[in-house]
Amino acid sequence: MISGILRRLAALTLLVAVAVVYIRETKHSFQSRVNNYALTGRVMMKNVEVPMRDGVVLRADVWLPSANGRFPTVVYRTPYGKENAPKAWSTFEKLPPRGYAVVIQDVRGRYASDGEFAPYQNEGKDGYDTIEWAARQPWSDGNMGTFGLSYPGAVQWLAAVENPPHLKAMVPAMTFSTPINFFYSGGLFDGSWLQWIWMNIAPDLRVRKRLDGPKTYKEAQESWKREHARMESYLPLRGLPDLQQAAPFYYQWLEHPPADPWWNWAELRNKYDRVRCAVLNLSGWYDEAYGPDGATTNFNGLLASRRGWLDPATRTIIGPWTHGAQDTQKSGERDFGPTAPVDYDELILRWMDHYLRGTDNGVDKEAPVRLFVMGANTWRDERQWPLQRAKATTLYLAADSAADRAGKLSKLSGTSEASLSSLLSDPAHPVSDPYNAYGAHDYRALVGREDVLVFDSEPLEKDTEVTGPIKVEIYVSVDVKDFDLWVRLMDVAPDGVAFNLMSPGLDVLRASYRDETIQPELLTSGQIYKLTLNRLLTSNTFLKSHRIRVQISGAFYPHFSRNLQTGQSEIISRDSQVGHIVIHHDREHSSKIVLPFVSGN
Repeated sequence: MISGILRRLAALTLLVAVAVVYIRETKHSFQSRVNNYALTGRVMMKNVEVPMRDGVVLRADVWLPSANGRFPTVVYRTPYGKENAPKAWSTFEKLPPRGYAVVIQDVRGRYASDGEFAPYQNEGKDGYDTIEWAARQPWSDGNMGTFGLSYPGAVQWLAAVENPPHLKAMVPAMTFSTPINFFYSGGLFDGSWLQWIWMNIAPDLRVRKRLDGPKTYKEAQESWKREHARMESYLPLRGLPDLQQAAPFYYQWLEHPPADPWWNWAELRNKYDRVRCAVLNLSGWYDEAYGPDGATTNFNGLLASRRGWLDPATRTIIGPWTHGAQDTQKSGERDFGPTAPVDYDELILRWMDHYLRGTDNGVDKEAPVRLFVMGANTWRDERQWPLQRAKATTLYLAADSAADRAGKLSKLSGTSEASLSSLLSDPAHPVSDPYNAYGAHDYRALVGREDVLVFDSEPLEKDTEVTGPIKVEIYVSVDVKDFDLWVRLMDVAPDGVAFNLMSPGLDVLRASYRDETIQPELLTSGQIYKLTLNRLLTSNTFLKSHRIRVQISGAFYPHFSRNLQTGQSEIISRDSQVGHIVIHHDREHSSKIVLPFVSGN
């Protein structure tokens, strides 16, 4: 009898608990349910409707601490499925026990959210509306933060420049500063967008639009293995049929060259004065090219707009990592040792603790710049970027003979025996990256090809650190109307291993885009032009007996679109022309690379 009473009491207790939860949800008008309360110590509400200013409804999962109250709130917005985010990042599990409410939202037109997906274009207003909606909820104390990497990093910046009043802190990782270095780079359209759309975006769009083709990531992965060579080489770019129904935005991007004002909606560099929140930037030297460029450009842009602030509330951290691999010590074939990884979760949590909760944890007193110096394999704190103590050191291109495929880097100008070096550039058979993944790889096999030139320093007499932006000036003449100039910086070991020091994109310039004009400025055959590349950056110690190498080519396929060299864009044309590129290095045309040498700490 007693056991029967106990069972009834237990059942009654459970019914009361369920009723309390139901009342709580009804009071807050959430279309949601409570999950795993006792198991995880958090309250989870599913598919909460978040109305946007234009009436479109986005949906989010909301995680709350198990205690009652109002909490600082962190927003995470993703195109990759809110259900997948906690599987990919352990940060979510740590936030509620730390006293944070968490909003995990599908962006417009993705998975559970309504509307049409146009990558990045709606994220400013939608991000603003989501942040301000969350700040008004009875479980939020109005102190709002955001975090995320890659696309979930970009959405933070696009929302922040809209200046949502309640946004106090954000941690945008591995993201961009300007569309001209994001959708394009150096005037070339970024070929990786094709794979990104095919693998990550198109499957769900096909489901939503009831289209044929791969409808899951796994199906897209299998089809990409079969179709990627055809899709990547397809000309003209805008004629590719595979995404016309699923992803019409891809073709809209192709309609707009990099200098087109149409891209202003994605430009951050002229909007830093609108951003009032604390910003922690993070990237890697082997991140996609826009990453380290974004982390340094955004950091300096914020500092300039915050002169006079007691706490400028911004910091940048750059490690030796590839995109999203900040928890690893290897990038490609280079192992940077056990200190290379960082605790990404703790970086986010400490930033939020200080700027959302007011915890005196010393974040505001830490060095504003933290860099990993590759080669030396050590972290170092700095006060600014670029480093004031860096000494600009010029190395000049030289060669003993015009026929040499391997020239020299000289400390003196005008010492070259030959006045020029030349290479072939054939868009139908471009220099191609033999590696599929980003990171450090050995490119010595490219030496000696007729479409590649290399220029090496003498073996270094001591360890030599290069940290900061790098400038390259190359004097060229060609027999075609346009071409792409790739200038890659390598660290060459005594055994010949030649490691790249950054991912493709910072090290390329389309000649017709040399002045960043909307209309291409075509070349005159035989005329000498000075082309300047000023977006390369790294932090690397070239060890004693290593060499510094400059590698030059007219392509590095398939990372970016191929220049057809006819004067016609690869977006609208398929015909190409073989070109002969002459690199000049006589006394009047001193092609050179300017490296920021750093001595001491």
